[in-house]
Amino acid sequence: MNILLVDDEAIDLEWLRRRVAGSHLNVQVVGTANSGFAALKLMEEQHVDVILSDIRMPIMTGLEFARKVRELHPLVQIVFISGHEDFGYAKEAMQVNAAGYLLKPVDDNELHEMLENLSAKLSRQREQDRSMSEALSLVSQELLLRWFQSGDGGAVEPHIRDYLHPFLQAGATVAAMEIDDLEWRVPEEERASAARRIELLIAGLVQERALGTLLMSGASRFILVSSVPEERLTAMLEELIGAVRSGSPLTITVGLGQYTTSLTGLHESYRQAQAAVSAKWLLGKSRLIRDGAASSPRPALGASDDEVVDRMLEAILEYDLVAIDDCLLQLFNRDVSGSRKSEIYDLIIRITSKLHADLQRQGENLYELLQWESHQPVMLFQFETMGDVLSWLRRRFFELSEMLYAKKQRQKRKLIEEIYRYVDDHLEHRVTLKEVAAHFDFTPNYLGHVFKEDTGRHFSDFLNERRMNRVCELLRDPLLKVYEIAERVGYKNIIYFNRQFKQAIGMSPGEYRKKHKI
Repeated sequence: MNILLVDDEAIDLEWLRRRVAGSHLNVQVVGTANSGFAALKLMEEQHVDVILSDIRMPIMTGLEFARKVRELHPLVQIVFISGHEDFGYAKEAMQVNAAGYLLKPVDDNELHEMLENLSAKLSRQREQDRSMSEALSLVSQELLLRWFQSGDGGAVEPHIRDYLHPFLQAGATVAAMEIDDLEWRVPEEERASAARRIELLIAGLVQERALGTLLMSGASRFILVSSVPEERLTAMLEELIGAVRSGSPLTITVGLGQYTTSLTGLHESYRQAQAAVSAKWLLGKSRLIRDGAASSPRPALGASDDEVVDRMLEAILEYDLVAIDDCLLQLFNRDVSGSRKSEIYDLIIRITSKLHADLQRQGENLYELLQWESHQPVMLFQFETMGDVLSWLRRRFFELSEMLYAKKQRQKRKLIEEIYRYVDDHLEHRVTLKEVAAHFDFTPNYLGHVFKEDTGRHFSDFLNERRMNRVCELLRDPLLKVYEIAERVGYKNIIYFNRQFKQAIGMSPGEYRKKHKI
């Protein structure tokens, strides 16, 4: 059983490592990490069965770390260790399906019993895996979905690879199906049952026609992996759309990716299918939408257009409104009279689909961020001039850029506040930028740049000001000698300390005490 230990306190981490290693169980500590970020990096290289993690850590708490682990490695067992006997922590631990919760100081017998139970549980799971049938289990379906949803289509579980192999030999594709208007047409208390009825209708037809493997992806989306020949699958999907339309008050829209014979291609086919079904805001719902970049007769974005869209995405992320406007003008600086209007609408579809797909790789969703509703395409197609179209796109992309910038600033502000707290807590040590950067798992150059960008000050100036403020506090205690205060805040040379204090405050420490009658 491979165990990963996570704690921001080095002493606690070493204590835990020794206790686990001395348990005499068949376990191996494959790594230790002092932050959630470092632990996630380690998990990219090591197979981990069990994680023992402190619940309170800076920047990424144990609970946030656990949620990220659940997304990437849903089968890993997580045990939280906390110095707080707080029901709130235990409740949150239950929400991320923690396997256990231990209080510091951890009793050796409790720790060994927990490890023994987890070892037995993992043994039972492995036995079940060995007898698993060819059909995908619910856990395997979840793993397949996780792989599809990963940004880079990296490592895939061996039994998932074996399952997909027969599909890929003949050529396979991915179709994404979404229930239309579920949230605004159906009352909240009835949505689950309405979605379930459509799920049964779809699943029945998929099974009856042997179309492939159907997966549930969220409350209103389904994923179909199929190796049915393209012409037949297209006809069957059109029939499926019609069956839902006639058998339900709701409809479905289906996006279809390209056919492929490789795992990498199948992952890309999933991305294409998702992007295609998301484009229904512009193309209309209750229909089959092919991947925009692959559809003939539509050519893909030209190389020059592709470069402009890439620059526009960079400008959106950097909150550069002038550059966004320049890119839009460059993309739409063409003759749109007469029959060329349809070409412009086609270009809009391909631009937004590419932006959406690129943003998805960064964990963002273009359509959700802007809350584009089904009435938007009607409004867009009613525009009579290119100026109207540009004005609408400019307003929406500016809004998107502002949202992403605000989100980035909130994340940066949280980091700066954590830096303030860390420095204040360690002022009586020789704290440096290098030490602070290492604590937060950044390089000194990057952290210094982020700090200067957010506060407008160099980190060294901030640190010196904080240190001098602390000196002033300590000088108010008449029992403390000046050289003792200097040593407490990290100065070894009393002359240098006096010079620094006078430069910052405008007087020597002795003059400061006289002025304040200390």
